[in-house]
Amino acid sequence: MINEDIYDVIIVGGGPAGMAAGIYAKRAAVKTLLIESDNIGGQINTSDVIENYIGFDIISGGDLSSKISAHASRYGLEIIKKKVNNIDPGVDFHEIKLDDDLNLKTHSVIVATGGNPRRLNIPGESENFGKGVSYCAVCDGFFFQDRTVTVIGGGDSAVEESLYLSKIAKKVYLVHRRNELRAGRLLQKRAFAENNIEIMWNTVPKKINSDKTGVVSVQLEDTVTSERHDLATDGVFIFIGFKPNNRLLPVDVKMNPDGYVITNEKCETSVPGIYVVGDLREKYAKQIITAASDGCIAALAAAHYTEEKKAEVLAVEEKNF
Repeated sequence: MINEDIYDVIIVGGGPAGMAAGIYAKRAAVKTLLIESDNIGGQINTSDVIENYIGFDIISGGDLSSKISAHASRYGLEIIKKKVNNIDPGVDFHEIKLDDDLNLKTHSVIVATGGNPRRLNIPGESENFGKGVSYCAVCDGFFFQDRTVTVIGGGDSAVEESLYLSKIAKKVYLVHRRNELRAGRLLQKRAFAENNIEIMWNTVPKKINSDKTGVVSVQLEDTVTSERHDLATDGVFIFIGFKPNNRLLPVDVKMNPDGYVITNEKCETSVPGIYVVGDLREKYAKQIITAASDGCIAALAAAHYTEEKKAEVLAVEEKNF
């Protein structure tokens, strides 16, 4: 049951960043509510295997989500499954507006809504996610040692991930729709120097083919001649951009040109009492472990901020009395 009193902390988003924030907020003994419109765990639920989260040699995304959820339950974290429509900042408190017209008040907000990789939206992409289709070379590159992979994209991320994969895979095809890359010149120079990276210019993917073992090839189309052919590959890594889920944030929250939120070392935004964690935050590395770290930092900062707000109110009341 939702408590209509003022919360100390409300967390929007139930991925690793949001759940870590919830656990640490409860450890700080502040009144906390976590709101998630989908499944607890977020995108990690779609990962078949996770091998880069500390303490687990290997674990499925679903199992890790279950463990995170159980951990939060032991602290009595209040979680509701609802959609947030708006975050309205205020001086005395912030207001969270839900889709059922219920408005909740809180001293501080931790936004953990993350983002999503941009998709090609071609046949075979969603069907083979986690079975040869990936959006993270650091996460999944290990599975393609001495194998052939295909990278889709032409910006910094695509070239950086191609270079990363070139140290692991036997062969890396970099597929780009234009006749020149958009990546920085230094990155391009490094990619051109790698013997096992082959760039396929003026080419776009049209379909990802698979069998019961996973991805086997990708159908490519020449943008000049319109000819198509199948390129044998064991994996397809897609880097055509990442879309941060920033629609809930107030207009006064500062973002970089790509839509990622600019925060300080406490994960606090330009609006006091509003914090952003995980993939929505501007930072160097987007990994499960860094998301959880953000959650911890923001929760401790939000708890401190809330106690200061309460102390200010109490001081004013005592002075007036």
